[in-house]
Amino acid sequence: MFEATNELGNLVLSTGGTLTNPSAAAALAVGLAALGAGYAERGIGSAAVGAMAEDDDLFVNGLILTVLPETIVILALVVVFIVG
Repeated sequence: MFEATNELGNLVLSTGGTLTNPSAAAALAVGLAALGAGYAERGIGSAAVGAMAEDDDLFVNGLILTVLPETIVILALVVVFIVG
């Protein structure tokens, strides 16, 4: 995961340090937002499953907290439709 991010950074720097294509910048934003949301959901999901194992009434709270990082990706997709 970090190697791919490093390669992307090297690619951007080799082209002068800027992304001149708005579609490429939007794709980069969505990709990084999805990467961050997935990383956040990893910890939240395991904590939610542990809490639900202790008390079944915490299912709704765990579900809401697990889905919450995905709103970042949805907002990034909104940017794609505005730019594109």
